[in-house]
Amino acid sequence: VQLQASGGGLVQAGDSLRLSCAASGFTFSNNNMGWFRRAPGKEREFVAAISWRTNSTYYADSVKGRFTISRDNAKNTLYLQMNSLKPEDTAVYYCARKDSGRGFYINIRSSADYPYWGQGTQVTVSS
Repeated sequence: VQLQASGGGLVQAGDSLRLSCAASGFTFSNNNMGWFRRAPGKEREFVAAISWRTNSTYYADSVKGRFTISRDNAKNTLYLQMNSLKPEDTAVYYCARKDSGRGFYINIRSSADYPYWGQGTQVTVSS
């Protein structure tokens, strides 16, 4: 299993970025996927998740209405569109594959339920 995140960068508050996560080594279309982030000095936190079966989505309250998670199964790629970025969104963003043995909403916010992780991409939002 390989997950390669990209698209991070340095932007100003209010700007947008789109992160991508290229997946390989498994059947991407049959797996629930998620994005997490870790800000400096903080624990890794859940950002968003998307199901494989119905493309259902779920967001952390802190990003709801600003971020959109999506997937392109033909390209084996996961996306995170981030709009209206804030300085508090500054973090390393990670894509992850959820445990295939659990339902989409089971432990959806728990990083422990995501056994496979990408390397992360840095997002820095200046004020």
